[in-house]
Amino acid sequence: MSVVASRSVAGRFLLGRGGSALFGRGGRWLALLLVVAWSLFPLYWGLSTSLMSTSDADSTPIRYYPHPLFWSNYGQLLGLQHSTLGTLGSQLRRALLNSTIECLGTTVLTVFVAIFAAYAFARLEFRFKRPILVITIATLLLPAYATLLPLYKLMTSWNLVNTYMGVILTNTSGFLPLAIWVLYNYFQGLPKELEEAAFIDGARPLGALFRIILPLSLPGIAAAAAITFLFSWAQFLFPLILTTDLQSEPATVVIAALYGPRLVAFSVMAAAGMVAIAIPGLLSLLLNRYVVSGLTAGATK
Repeated sequence: MSVVASRSVAGRFLLGRGGSALFGRGGRWLALLLVVAWSLFPLYWGLSTSLMSTSDADSTPIRYYPHPLFWSNYGQLLGLQHSTLGTLGSQLRRALLNSTIECLGTTVLTVFVAIFAAYAFARLEFRFKRPILVITIATLLLPAYATLLPLYKLMTSWNLVNTYMGVILTNTSGFLPLAIWVLYNYFQGLPKELEEAAFIDGARPLGALFRIILPLSLPGIAAAAAITFLFSWAQFLFPLILTTDLQSEPATVVIAALYGPRLVAFSVMAAAGMVAIAIPGLLSLLLNRYVVSGLTAGATK
């Protein structure tokens, strides 16, 4: 083979390798864009529909963006202008209040219990510690409907149906293992020498927990709290069974009931959905750094 032919073959080989690398990078970016579009398009479609009038939302052909912007749906739902929706606006506002109370209660109770449980698993020595931890975390594998009937009977016997406390206790039972796992990993990543120094100074385990561990574990605690709040806000099945009136129904249950006998316009339903996701969406943006740092705590040592 001549020198010219050898150079030609080498050039085609190198070009092929470069082209494959370029195609590989392009393929990864294309896949990433598809995933982002798949995730964000429902949000865009809901927001776009919520900013349309009823006639525009039901028009044919389909409108893919609102023009002009129609803010009346939000104004009526939030009580900022005269409403033609009857009591729907007041019902949604009450449901949002119920969701906030129930999610905050769940978050406080779950994190409070998880702190002590995770610290005990991470630092203290007692019999059957490992089996108890494994069983606790393994409850995350149970499907939600497997515990639905027992929890409903338990709440009924305690007269906690249609109450905030019934929803809070039910949510806590489901999210406590996850919060324990997050905090356990975070506590495991902290050096034991800090506590040992406190013990030398005469501190007890609880004193070391409150004075040493908790101040250093704020990102992990924020992660557990944010995850618990977001998961509680998204709950539908258990609140649907445990709440049957507006005194305790969360936003997820009330908004789901809009589709059906009430015959509410799609634009109004979309606006209600956007209002309902505004609180967890804002929380996710504000606490994103803490959630990431808390979830990755203990991954490397």
